[in-house]
Amino acid sequence: METICIVCPIGCRLTISKDTSSPDGYVVTGNQCKRGERYGILEMTNPTRVITSTVKINNAHLKRLPVKTNGAIPKDMNFKCMELINSLEIEAPIKVGQVIIKNILGTEIDLVASRSMG
Repeated sequence: METICIVCPIGCRLTISKDTSSPDGYVVTGNQCKRGERYGILEMTNPTRVITSTVKINNAHLKRLPVKTNGAIPKDMNFKCMELINSLEIEAPIKVGQVIIKNILGTEIDLVASRSMG
């Protein structure tokens, strides 16, 4: 499999191959650092993503509040997570870092506000 590493701004072109002699079961080439190797193996074994989005907010100077997960969730849960986020409607005031949804979809990751709105 070929992919582009998204861990840092370099954007290495990775090639990930199955290798039963490797402790992880995969060999990654094209990476310029260890983080790229780890990313490549995780993409094959357990891909995750941080979600960034907005939610409806009432009684604020803007109509949408930027939010993000405070960690990565399994990639196959992205659509369910977005359905939940899109169904939210919250009330101002909100402080940056305030938890909007604790333990979203049982992932032990929280959805938090990315800015304050009074």
